[in-house]
Amino acid sequence: MSDLDFNEIVNLICKEDTRFDRKAYSFLREGLDYAVKELKKKETERSKQSLHVSGAELLMGIRAYALDQYGPLTLTVLNSWGINRCGDFGEIVFNLIEYNVFSKTENDRREDFGEVYTFEDAFVKPFQPKNPRSGATLISPRVPSA
Repeated sequence: MSDLDFNEIVNLICKEDTRFDRKAYSFLREGLDYAVKELKKKETERSKQSLHVSGAELLMGIRAYALDQYGPLTLTVLNSWGINRCGDFGEIVFNLIEYNVFSKTENDRREDFGEVYTFEDAFVKPFQPKNPRSGATLISPRVPSA
């Protein structure tokens, strides 16, 4: 699928479902590519066949890709696109499945994108000091609830 086709489809999706910014769809597509590439490196036998990525595998790949791309700003960037929890990635995936951009197996479900990690654990804690000075209080940014 060409980028133009993908962008046209995302425009159609965003007209129907306004929860997520268009950039969230492109990011998810890039995150999928990243996840597949990383899985192929780790699992050479599995990479010889068509590689289906589970919801949990995709979420872990997205996490690594997001941290690589945006570092300590990851949470802010994702929130600005309307993504506040793991389940939001599942909603985006299933929007793309409905438009035949992604495929799914008969076992794939939205629930596969349940809370594999919290956004605070995934995107805030990696950047907090490991050993704060005694008496110092760490203030975490507020993670919006769904």
